[in-house]
Amino acid sequence: MKKAYKAIATFALSLSVFIGGAMVISPTTTHAASISDNIISTGEHYMHTPYRFGSASGNTSTFDCSSFTQTVFKKYGINLPRSSRAQSQVGKFVPRNQLQPGDLVFFYSPIHHVGIYIGNGKVLHTYGSPGVTITDMSQGWWSNHYATARRVL
Repeated sequence: MKKAYKAIATFALSLSVFIGGAMVISPTTTHAASISDNIISTGEHYMHTPYRFGSASGNTSTFDCSSFTQTVFKKYGINLPRSSRAQSQVGKFVPRNQLQPGDLVFFYSPIHHVGIYIGNGKVLHTYGSPGVTITDMSQGWWSNHYATARRVL
């Protein structure tokens, strides 16, 4: 009888350590993923909002590329500089083949455009007549003018 209790207690302790260990490890990944999901969702909320070069910070009736990223990230406590060039200097460099949703992606050389990588080669950003839109950056003009990426999450 004592052996059975000891075996059950050992099993229960092992299970609680296993579950507890998993809980300690996973929230970091889950937390970052949920923030990036929220950032993307917030950005998509502004789909088709008109583009206007030089839009003021905090204005949500029009955006330029950097005011768009600044506004979306600020809602989650991440303060970005006002210009795309300045935003390209914050956070951590990310190689193109390691992009994750929520990363900032930059275009032209020198930097003149920024957007939010949403996965599957797509960027959420604003420019010209479409306003806030989603573009495939894995081919064509956007692929050819890709400059760099930064992770601020």
